[in-house]
Amino acid sequence: MKITSKTFGNLPNGAQADLFTLSNDHSVVIKVTNYGAIITSIETPDKSGKTSNIVCGFERLEDYLSEEYLGSYPYFGSIIGRNGNRIANGKYKIDGIEYNGAINNGPNHLHGGLEGFDKKLWKAEMFENETEVGVKLTYTSVDGEEGYPGTLVTNCIYTLNNENELAIKYEAETDKKTLVNLTNHSYFNLTGGQENIKNHELELSASKMTESVDLIPTGKIIPVEGTAFDFTSNKKLGQDIDSLPDGYDLNYVLDNEEGKFVFVGRLKEATSGRQVEVYTTQPGIQVYTGYWIPELTIRGEKKFGSYAGVALETQHYPDAPNHTEFPSTVLAPGEKYEEQTVYKFGLIE
Repeated sequence: MKITSKTFGNLPNGAQADLFTLSNDHSVVIKVTNYGAIITSIETPDKSGKTSNIVCGFERLEDYLSEEYLGSYPYFGSIIGRNGNRIANGKYKIDGIEYNGAINNGPNHLHGGLEGFDKKLWKAEMFENETEVGVKLTYTSVDGEEGYPGTLVTNCIYTLNNENELAIKYEAETDKKTLVNLTNHSYFNLTGGQENIKNHELELSASKMTESVDLIPTGKIIPVEGTAFDFTSNKKLGQDIDSLPDGYDLNYVLDNEEGKFVFVGRLKEATSGRQVEVYTTQPGIQVYTGYWIPELTIRGEKKFGSYAGVALETQHYPDAPNHTEFPSTVLAPGEKYEEQTVYKFGLIE
């Protein structure tokens, strides 16, 4: 196993972003930049041993910064913060004090605001030991940034081991009560982008979902049995997708409010033979099949488009601060936010 780094490019303010390459002994190669803590690519072998990138991303920093693409590419591979997912009307209260976040998704606040953690330059520190290689990324969000109270210091630690496991560990501490709900927004396409994800098969350890209207939870937890949203047994994403106007974009309830480290799902694709298993300490997982991913022309090549990838975002529930019945996303001084998600890559048995 090894980790290397190189310059990825410069931001408009002149600051340098770097690209870190984590590789193991089984041809798994993961590239991460400290701009947005973005996973730019994950290369894994298919059943014939051929490696391909299985996530949506760009090869150049300039593409993440491009005026043409900015706001178009939907958070490819980014760390989302302070608060992943939506907050209704951007409003929430902590200890009776009302706060307002930017309205950047219809009438709602989405993924941390206009300039969330996905657009910040993180401090990076590489490390390696006998069992894993990794990079620790740190970002300090000041009091009032994007309307959030308190100065929040966040660590995102990416590691890769020889069991083909990509672990994402989150840590955060604050000096004032605030919201924290971190997730990674990688979009998987196990064909290496050769076709869309409708033939991918998904299985989830989730018999319930948060009911929502216009992507905002009503507060009700409802069963998925007998609906198009049921993935309790292995099912192709495309089986029922055409019955949904925008495909899948919902939060599944994992019955894991105690924060245990549990298996929550498996995505696989028969042609390539690849699969990825998901484990997490989080209470929910947002499944988004990428209906709104645009088709982009990058240096003459058409890429992406609707259903180009599926995001499996482990998280707390959407609009949690406005639903006391949901697991809390409030972090207080003296507490430490700690969550972990593991994506384990392999072949279908």
